[in-house]
Amino acid sequence: MNILIDTNIALDVLLEREPWLAESQGVWQACDEGRVVGFLLASTLTDIFYIARRLVGRDKARQAVELCLTTFAICPVDRSVLEHALLLSGTDFEDNVQIAAATLSRLDAIVTRNPADFAHAAIPVLVPATLLSQLQ
Repeated sequence: MNILIDTNIALDVLLEREPWLAESQGVWQACDEGRVVGFLLASTLTDIFYIARRLVGRDKARQAVELCLTTFAICPVDRSVLEHALLLSGTDFEDNVQIAAATLSRLDAIVTRNPADFAHAAIPVLVPATLLSQLQ
């Protein structure tokens, strides 16, 4: 199964954010173990660096990006993704970009802890607990 990991799932693990850490770690571990192939958007890495740098400093932010690059495949964000995102009905452009990238990359699902933000997606949207139960 190929899944798009929402930015917040990665940040939960990298920044050890409670109360979401355990389930997000489970998703990350499933990617590490090859039970699923996790994808991040290319633009997610810039978001991770920016947020992590503010909270934990530049060196740890670089380490976070490097860890993501060794763990996840990367979905491109190019003109076709952006144009597709503009056509989607959702009101949040960032979420629409994630949906468009996942759709155009033919991924099987999006994993997020905010499924309402992706209600208009044409592919399944799972919370971490649902994904983890499906993998058991």
